[in-house]
Order: sequence, then structure tokens, then C-alpha cells
Amino acid sequence: MQNLTINPQRLWDTLMETARIGGTAKGGICRLTLTDLDREVRDWFRAQCDALGCTVTVDEVGNMFATRPGKRADVAPIAIGSHLDTQPTGGKFDGILGVIGGLEVMRTLHDLGYETNAPLMLVNWTNEEGSRFAPAMLGSGVYAGVFDRAFADSREDRQGVRFADAIEGIGYRGDVAPGAVTFGAMFELHIEQGPILEAEGKTVGVVTGVQGMRWYEVDLTGREAHTGSTPMHLRANALLGASRVVERVNAIALAHAPLAVATVGLLEVKPNSRNVIPGHVFFCVDMRHPDDAVLDAMERELSEAVPAIAAEIGLEVSFRKTWDSPAVRFDPDCIASVRAATERMGLPTRDIVSGAGHDAAYIARVAPTTMIFVPCAGGLSHNEAESTTFDECSAGAQVLLNAVLDYDERFGR
Repeated sequence: MQNLTINPQRLWDTLMETARIGGTAKGGICRLTLTDLDREVRDWFRAQCDALGCTVTVDEVGNMFATRPGKRADVAPIAIGSHLDTQPTGGKFDGILGVIGGLEVMRTLHDLGYETNAPLMLVNWTNEEGSRFAPAMLGSGVYAGVFDRAFADSREDRQGVRFADAIEGIGYRGDVAPGAVTFGAMFELHIEQGPILEAEGKTVGVVTGVQGMRWYEVDLTGREAHTGSTPMHLRANALLGASRVVERVNAIALAHAPLAVATVGLLEVKPNSRNVIPGHVFFCVDMRHPDDAVLDAMERELSEAVPAIAAEIGLEVSFRKTWDSPAVRFDPDCIASVRAATERMGLPTRDIVSGAGHDAAYIARVAPTTMIFVPCAGGLSHNEAESTTFDECSAGAQVLLNAVLDYDERFGR
């Protein structure tokens, strides 16, 4: 394998360039999937790939695949990918580092005229965040056969806009069936989104898998009434019920410490008036653990707690699971290529299991896959203050390049 080096300044400048698309006043990004801003960054991405001579293909759920030919057309491409969409208050690095890092790999090979054995493919997965259309990782999930296109098309955001209408609206409904564009392996570069690497002084996380995660939606319906004239014992306060469930969610996670986590991150109260007892509350629960058996236990505890709490207050309840992503173990050969890359560079590393969901978790079902993590300041992500350094981004992209070339030498011939 030749000693090829990325251009760190170009990588950083490109990250900052794309951060202006949907940039917020606090220095973050709001670029929700299938919005006009998503269309703008997609158009930018396509133009960069066209400039490198790549062939860009878009499938029916908007996943974008940019392919650079290799010496052998009979060998499946090696994919590099992540996502361009963000949270409503997202940062400059979550997701897009993996896409721009992959673009820098392509640019480096193009500049040096280096031809890999296998073709290379750069991927932008649709709706990874799930912040507009639930569940998360929808594009990669359809690609991997976890969901079908009809399911994706039927998803609605909180304003009632359907995924189908949104993707048609920005002009990114491709004509290729999901899964028809194939590849032989995938590497995803990402910030850790947690504090472990920074706390231990490690430059790179060698990701061995992703913990299991489940999402639930809960509706509690009571009775709206005047706050001043309704006695406490005659109330059916939906917000009181939701508050007790939130506390119970936290207690369930603590009971399965130290690896379990659980959160209520979205809550809508109606009618949301200061002198009206809340008659309806909608909220979402997120539970995660590396062991699916433990998640089963957490789910049982939650499913028993919600109706019991509702009954105590006299509330009607709707409880449904909207997403179930089992724990994932990544491919040993892909992991070995990442290890070889970090050893060659002499970087301090540690094995790590991802606490966050990523497209790689679904792609691992259909192709050899792994991930590369770099630190983020304070472990902070899904936040406008999300920060990763110039050197950390550079190291991650260089590891990505070296890992892909190592894998190509072993399996692309």
C-alpha cells in the first residue's frame, strides 16, 4: 500500500463551507432531511462528485451513490458513507464528517492519479437523524430491507408532511430500487458523540459494534379543565401522568446501570395554556443497551409502568414501539483494516461500542461494515456547540483512507 496523504486544510475548509448551508446563529446547523436546505447540500455534493469523474446514482428513497472506477469492474465497490442531514440544533461534524472525509479520500486519489483495485463508492444516506421523519436511519434501513419504500413514503413529520411528498418536492426521488446499487463493504467515519475517547486521550475509536436501541411513542389523554375551579382529587391531568412516566424511564435505566440509557426527549402538551389542566400529552421514549436481552427487560418494565400510571390518574393511554434496532457486531475484516491503519500511523486507539445509532448498523446486515470514531469536545453532539479539532478530523480521514486501501489490497484484487 502506497503512502498516500490527505489534504487536511482542504478537508477542514470543505467542512466549514458546507456548514454554511443551514448554518445557525449559534454556530451549528439546522438542515433537516428533505427540506430545501437538504436539497442545496445534495446539489453541492453531486457537483463535487461530478468534478471527480464519479457516476452519481440516486435511489427511490433519495440515497446517493457516487462511484469512482477501479482497475477491476468485476469486483464490488468499497463504500464510504454517512449522512448530510442534521438535527434541528445540530453541529458541524455529526454525519457530514463521514461524507466530507470520504470526499477527501476520493479527491486525494484523484489528485495523485491512484487507481484502486475495486471501485470506490461515496454514499449519502437519507434521513439518518430521524428528527423530521421517524424512525432514524430510514434511507439505509430501506436499502438493507429493514423497511420497504411504502413504509418510508408513509412517514409524516409533526406538521403532517409525508416523506413521499417531501422527497418529490426537492427533486430527489431517484429511479433506482433501494438495494439495487450494491457494494462489497462499507466504512463510516464519525465523531464519537460521547466523552470516552477524549477522557482517555485516544485519537481514534475502533468501533466493534452498535448498541441496541428502541423508540416508543406514548399518548396520555385526560380531561382539560380550569386550574382554579377543579379540585385536585377530581382532575385527570395528562401532564402529571407524563411526569411520572418520565421519572420511571429514568429509574428503569438506573436499574440496569451502568450500560443502560433511557430518555424522554420530545414532549408535547395540549392545550398548553397556563390556566388549563393539560388534557393530552404526547411524548417519545428512547431506550438503549448493548445487550438485547436487557433491552427486552427494560421494555417490559416500561410497558407495565405506563398503563399502571395512567390508571392511577384516570387517563386513557396509547403505547406503541416505533423503532427497534438490535445490537450490531461489525465485520472482523473491516475492523482489522482499521486497526492496521491506526497501527501504521502510530495513533493511540481503543475499541469502542457505539452508543448512538448510525447507518452502518443497518448496512452491517447486508455487507461487511465497520466505523471509525474521532473525539468530540466534552462528548457533546446533537448540539450547536458540537466541536471536533482540525487534527482530529485530519486523523480520522487519514485512517479512513488507509483502512480503505488496506481492505482494497486484501479483498479488491
